[in-house]
This record gives sequence, structure tokens and C-alpha cells, in this order.
Amino acid sequence: MIALFIHQNFPAQYRHLVRQLADTPGSRVIFITRKNDNAMLGVEKITYDLPPVPALNCHPITVDFDLAVRHGMGVVEACRYLVAQGVRPDVICGHSGWGELLFVKDVFPDTPILSYFEFYYHFSHVDVGFDPEFPSSPEDSFRLRARNAVGLLTFDAVDWGNAPTVWQRAVHPPELRSRISVLHEGVDTEAVRPDPDAWLFLERDGLRLTAGDEVVTYVARNLEPYRGFHTFMRAAREVLRRRPRTHILFAGGDGVSYGTAPPGGTTWRQRLLDETGLATERRLHFLGQIPHEAYIKMLQVSAVHVYLTYPFVLSWSFIEAMSAGCAVIGSDTPPVMEVLRDGANGLAVDFFSPRDIADRIDEILDHPDRRADLRAGARATAVGDFDLKTKVLPRWTALLDDLIEGRRPSITLDQTRRPAAKRARTARPVSG
Repeated sequence: MIALFIHQNFPAQYRHLVRQLADTPGSRVIFITRKNDNAMLGVEKITYDLPPVPALNCHPITVDFDLAVRHGMGVVEACRYLVAQGVRPDVICGHSGWGELLFVKDVFPDTPILSYFEFYYHFSHVDVGFDPEFPSSPEDSFRLRARNAVGLLTFDAVDWGNAPTVWQRAVHPPELRSRISVLHEGVDTEAVRPDPDAWLFLERDGLRLTAGDEVVTYVARNLEPYRGFHTFMRAAREVLRRRPRTHILFAGGDGVSYGTAPPGGTTWRQRLLDETGLATERRLHFLGQIPHEAYIKMLQVSAVHVYLTYPFVLSWSFIEAMSAGCAVIGSDTPPVMEVLRDGANGLAVDFFSPRDIADRIDEILDHPDRRADLRAGARATAVGDFDLKTKVLPRWTALLDDLIEGRRPSITLDQTRRPAAKRARTARPVSG
């Protein structure tokens, strides 16, 4: 079998699936991507460039669409190279977000294409307008409708789709949901597992933290409001006031993955440090974007792990924290509440309430037996619902086999994950 993957940031969501296919006798794996230094043994990597951008004479709303077309045409050139080499993939997998799949069907009309549909934008009752601290404007509706154009055109150009959670599938229009299966990327629960002997050395502070210390952790690709950084920083001030032995560790960069940058050319980290008066606090540790090994150690020494998010894409780190056996505190927002069972495998908190977060951190740190039960429940959820070898990869294999053999895949793929629980917060009404 020849499997072709397309994603601008190799290997992205496909890391585990690509590894399995590359290790399967008789399989050939090819990956089209933008230029980067990542490599995987047994995977053929083909890079593409974006066509040059002329001086644009278009409406600002269409700039992102123009960029998507340029991604699509860059991928076309890579696909034409494969055609010239006599390559005919048996199946193609890629992400819908950047336009890379827009024209692939025109080059490989007989090959089934599976697209990752991660999110569909809404003007209200999802992420935009959720946080009253950052209100939306009526013009946002035009921008978001235009942004969805790439996903809609991609849907027309592929055979099937997958979304990682029930809720992320549900935010798509009904006509799209009819051809989107719920299928997460999975977690290697053997590699990401509890370790009572774990320790982490913070060189800057000369501090060695262990699994027995009062360590509170927070992880995001970038420290920004979409992931509740502003709320957690306000909670951190109260936690440090109450608990003199607690250290709080942050992993994440100062860029912007979602939403907008703060005004004035600063960062959200600096802005919240200034607001909370914690700029000189020695028990607050910002580690930046750390290597994966250090990140796993950070989760393993965590006594409490806090994960907050707007109603938006669920982060891998939330499931990885559960796999590491963290006592997790999660915001009562979808799709977090699709996975978190309040009191069983974690504790739910009001996204907007720093005091609620601080109280629930106390609840865990002050009751070791309670913490042990939550850690065991989190680990059981990760292994039972998201384990790569026993749960997720067999579902991926079944989905690809269905597409190759011309069968209609299942929407659920035998997954048993629950819809969002009652406490799940949707969005606060958008004013105006």
C-alpha cells in the first residue's frame, strides 16, 4: 500500500499513524509538507514552496483565501512530481485548514482522500464572543464566514473526514457531519505514564522538583486567552498567597496561536505579570516551549494540572496529562467536558473564575487520597479511550481500509466517548 500524507508541519497529527504504516511490511509512506527539519525513518518527505505573492489588489477578507490557494497549488506541484515518478497512492490523508487539499483530487481523481476537519468557525455560541473580556464585533461574522470557505471547498474535494472529538464534529454543518467520523489521534500511554520517581531540575532557579512536591502545572502551545492563561494567572496569584510551598510551572511560548496579540507590542505573559504583580515571584516558573522529554517529566511531577480553554479545539496536552496520571482540573467548556467526568477523573471549574480554580487546587492538594483517586481515574480514561495500540490505531486502520475498499466508514468507529456533560459551558451571548 502507498499512503500519501499532506500537512504543512510534518508529521503533525499523523505522527503515530505514519509510524505504524512505515513499520508495516509492504507499505510505502510519502509525506508532502513545507520545509522543516523533522524526519522519520522509512518516510519519504517531499517539501513544497508557496508560489510568490504579488502585490494583492483584493479585499482584506480574501487574503487568507488567496494564501490557501497558494498552499493548494504548492501541493499540486509536489503531487505532479509523484505522478511523473509513476506513483499512484492508495489513500491520501491531510488537513483541511490551509488549503493543501483543495486541488489534490484533480491530480489523483481515483484515490480516496481523508481530510482532518478540526474546527468550523461560528460568530456566536462557540469560541468567538465567548469571553466578555474580549468582545467580538459585527464585522467578525464576515471574516469567519470567509474563513470557512476553505473547509467547505475542501469537503467538496475529499471523500471522507475525521474530527478528534464528538463536539468538534458537531460544530460542522449537518451536510458535512454526514461524512465525518469521530477519531482522535491517540496517545502513547506506554510512553506517557505516571512515574512516582520522576524529577525535574530547573536550571535557572537551581531547583529540583519531584513527584512529591506541591507542583501545579499549566501547558499551552502559547500562553494566551484562548487557553485561559489570563484566568489562570489571576488564580495563580491567589494560589501562591494561600500556599507557601507551591510552585507553578508554565510550558508554552509567548506567540499567538489563536485569537489576537495584546495591544502595544507586548505579550500576554508580560501583560498578566504586570496586572497580577507576580513579575518577581520566584515560585512562578516559565519554561517556554520545552523538549518533549522535559514536558513529560513536568507532567509526571505535577500534583495538579490545570487545563482551560474556550469552546475550541481540544489540546493534545489535556489527554497526555491524563495519561501521565495527573490530577487534572479542566474548564467546564466543550470539548473538555466530553472527556472529563467531574469528581471521577478530574475536577471541573468555571473558566472565568480564578477563585473557583484556586479552591479546587486546594481541594486536591489538601486531600492526598482524593488526589490519588482522581489520578487513577484520569489514567484509566486515557488508557481506556485514547490508547494508541489497543484503541486508536486499530480504528485508523479500519477507516483507511474502508476508504481503500470503497466501503462507507462508520461515523463513530466504535468509539464510546460521551457527549458533553451537563456542566459544559457553551458561550455567553454575544452583545450587539
